[in-house]
Amino acid sequence: MDKERFSKQLQFLIEIDKMKTILRQNVLIDQSKQENDAEHSWHFAVMALILSEYADSKEVNINRVLKMALLHDLVEIYAGDTFAFDEKANEDKLLRETEAADKLFGLLPLDQGTEYRLLWEEFDAMETPDAIYAAAIDRFQPFILNYMTQGHTWKLGNVTSAKVYKRLEMVKYAMPKLWETIEFMVQDSIEKGYLAK
Repeated sequence: MDKERFSKQLQFLIEIDKMKTILRQNVLIDQSKQENDAEHSWHFAVMALILSEYADSKEVNINRVLKMALLHDLVEIYAGDTFAFDEKANEDKLLRETEAADKLFGLLPLDQGTEYRLLWEEFDAMETPDAIYAAAIDRFQPFILNYMTQGHTWKLGNVTSAKVYKRLEMVKYAMPKLWETIEFMVQDSIEKGYLAK
């Protein structure tokens, strides 16, 4: 066993425990508490697995998508969570997250750090079939939470339906069979006062 390699891996695994403390704007469906990044990543991974039959591209490699689900928000340990609808906070998001990725993935042995950093970058770029599907799921997950919590986060951020539709464009592209259901949920949210028109 390479003790130096294992030491780096263990250091990384200990460090990412901090992900459990990074709170997101969403609350759990039972509204008992705010969702944290680890819970979001787990839910994202399970959703990606369960909904993979709706992926429009037959080229989607679910194993790579699951890796992206587990890795995509780890940088928030240092960069913090950025609310999707906060335009000001999103201005420097890329810089904050890139610096965080340098620090975090640099803890791992070079081969693993490089592989996972590249997967994180691929997810962020949203250009490959895997990243497009993963990004769609990443957007669909909080949408479901908002719908099931009477627009909890939408109300906090004075979010309009136009902003929600824009955020969900990736879902329309990656999983078009689900779009009719999403449109129903958006319109239902407007009618029930969960979401501003």
